[in-house]
Amino acid sequence: MKNGIWFLKGVRKGVKTEKFPKTGPVEIAPWSTEIKGSGEANCPTDAITNGKWDMTKCIFCRRCFPNYEPTGNHEIFTVSEKMNQFRRSFYIYPLDSGACGACNTELHALTAPQYDMHRLGIFFTNTPRHADAIVVMGVWTKGMEEPLKRAYDAMSDPKMVILMGACAISGGIMGEGALKSGEYNVEIGGCPPNPYTILAALLRARGD
Repeated sequence: MKNGIWFLKGVRKGVKTEKFPKTGPVEIAPWSTEIKGSGEANCPTDAITNGKWDMTKCIFCRRCFPNYEPTGNHEIFTVSEKMNQFRRSFYIYPLDSGACGACNTELHALTAPQYDMHRLGIFFTNTPRHADAIVVMGVWTKGMEEPLKRAYDAMSDPKMVILMGACAISGGIMGEGALKSGEYNVEIGGCPPNPYTILAALLRARGD
């Protein structure tokens, strides 16, 4: 219903783009945000241990409910290194290492009028030679090891690697993470992450 209200407001006022990040999200899917609670979790990926939630493993299957519930906090990401050189423009190169398509869809949603990442100086590029960052999505597959290395080597310095979604970070429920700790700069939790989380992580990574 809220999505319908957002659409009608856009038609009436001619304003389609949100003011995020200057203001908070207009609407956010609760089961894509930080989870808190206590008690038995019944978690298939061990994302909850001793009452502590690990965003890198959570696939948001809801098996922990009602003992654990989403808080609405969309900032479920970590940035180990900011690069202020990209504050004026930030070009990202998506790399699918074995995704189901959900992360891809949420990432590309950032170009929709509702979010419009271009207004914030963030753009996609079709070649790693023009990229400031590679965004890796999906469960790690052996066949993508060489393409990722070649893409990374083709980038000019400074550059960064972003792991997006539980599958890329930890392997999710059926695989392994794409890279080892220290080989990437940003982790974006979620299965898939919502557009607000992705956008906030990209802005933080470039030094905002």
